[in-house]
Amino acid sequence: MLVLGTLPAPESLRQQQYYAQPRNAFWRIMGELFGAGPDVPYERRLKLLKENRVALWDVCASAYREGALDAAIRPASIMVNDFTRFFRTHPQVQLICFNGKTAEKLYRQRVIAGLSESARAVAQKALPSTSPAYAAMGYAEKLTRWQVVRREAGR
Repeated sequence: MLVLGTLPAPESLRQQQYYAQPRNAFWRIMGELFGAGPDVPYERRLKLLKENRVALWDVCASAYREGALDAAIRPASIMVNDFTRFFRTHPQVQLICFNGKTAEKLYRQRVIAGLSESARAVAQKALPSTSPAYAAMGYAEKLTRWQVVRREAGR
């Protein structure tokens, strides 16, 4: 399974870690699902996800934005990651889970048309953003929706 975010936030870039912003619920949710919580050293968290067949990546390889909000990304500056190569080297991926609507939208707009038929056929699931900016949904509901990651990883 591949969990796709949009673009690393400034704190994630500074720390060179996925979802490093302390108020982002991602690692708290991964703690509930796989024991990979924020209290676990980062390298161990990654190992726990890998052991559960969960990969992390972002739709954007680079883009310009002021601050951390996805809404501030300048569309003309977006460079997407090389998904053709990714799927060629990881043909076992059976599900893409999007961490928020922007990741899903950019993937559909800028990536999917250029993929092989088999890569386009990989199942996709939109999940609520774990960002603290997405406050319309509380943690408990986000956790409930993200349970699909554990269910699918166990297959």
